[in-house]
Amino acid sequence: MHLLKKLIATGIFALGMAGFSSQAYAECGKITVAEMDWASAEMFAHIDKVVLENGYGCEIELVPGATMPTATSMMEKGEPDVAPELWINAVRTALDAATEEGRLHYAAEVFSDTGEEGWWIPQYIADANPDIQTVSDALARPDLFPHPEGGGGGLYTCPSGWNCQLSTNNLFRAFGGEEAGFRIIDPGSGGALAGSIAEAYEKEQGWFGYYWAPTAILGKYPMKKLSFDTPHDNDEWNSCTSQEDCADPQKNSWVVSSVYTVVTDNFKQNAGIGMDYIVKRALPNSTINALLAWKDDNQATGEDAAFYFLENYTEWHDWVDFGARLKIENAL
Repeated sequence: MHLLKKLIATGIFALGMAGFSSQAYAECGKITVAEMDWASAEMFAHIDKVVLENGYGCEIELVPGATMPTATSMMEKGEPDVAPELWINAVRTALDAATEEGRLHYAAEVFSDTGEEGWWIPQYIADANPDIQTVSDALARPDLFPHPEGGGGGLYTCPSGWNCQLSTNNLFRAFGGEEAGFRIIDPGSGGALAGSIAEAYEKEQGWFGYYWAPTAILGKYPMKKLSFDTPHDNDEWNSCTSQEDCADPQKNSWVVSSVYTVVTDNFKQNAGIGMDYIVKRALPNSTINALLAWKDDNQATGEDAAFYFLENYTEWHDWVDFGARLKIENAL
C-alpha cells in the first residue's frame, strides 16, 4: 500500500512538473537555428530542435548555415537566433564586439575539450615509434611517412580554399619540411583527405598531415596529434602563419580552436529557461567522434544522429530540468 501511494505521488508530481513546464515554456515562440554544413553541426542543430521543441515549447525552424555567412548574418541582421557550432577564430574580433554590445551572446563551448586542429599520425605508428612526439620528430623520419609518388616523405595539407592549407604550408616551411626530405600533398578535397587516412589504416602504412576533431574519421581511426613543441604566438599566427602572403614564417603552435554556441539577444530574452539548456550543452570530442562514426557507418542524417544520441546516451539529462526531460523522453 505504501508503494502504491508512492507511485501515485510520483506520477502526480511528474504530471505537475509537465504542466508547469507547459506554462513556463509557452512564451518561447519561433526560433531559427542554423543547420551548418558539416556533420557534427548538423547533429547539434537537430538535438537543439528536439530539446527546445519538446522540452521547452519553442517553435524551431532550421535554416542552412556556414561559418562566415551565419556569423555575418547574426551580427548584421540578428538572425538566425542560434548557431549551435560556430568555429569563431576566423571572426573572433567582430563577434567579441557584438557580444560586448549585447547583440550576441556566447553560450556553451560546445566541445568541452575544444576543437582540435593540427598534424597527426596513425596511433599504430605512434605505438611502434614512441620517440615520435613532436612535428620535428616526425619530420626526422621521412622513411615512415613516404610520399605516395615516391622520392621522400609526404605531408598531407588541406584542400585548396581551406584556410588551414595556408597555415599548414607556412608551418611546413617554418619547420624546414622540404629540407627534411618531405613534399606537400594536396588531397584535392575533404573527402580525399579523409580517404587517405582510411587507406593508410587499411594498408597499415605511414600517414602524416593535417586533420581536425571531432570527426567521423577520428572516431573510426585512432590518430595521435603531435606537439609543435613551441609556444603559440598569436600575433605571429594572425600576421603570418595563417596568411597567404607570409614571406618569412616562424615556428609556431596551432591556434586553439574555439567552438561556441552563439545566440542572439532575441533568443536569450525570449527562450526562457531554454537558455539554461543551451549554456550547459557540451560534449567531449571522444563522444562526438563516436557519434559521427556511427552516423557515417549507417549513412545516417544529422536528424538520425540526434535521435540516436538522445535515445542511447545520458549526458543530455544534465542539460535539462526534470520536467523538460520527461517531455523529451515521451517524444522520442
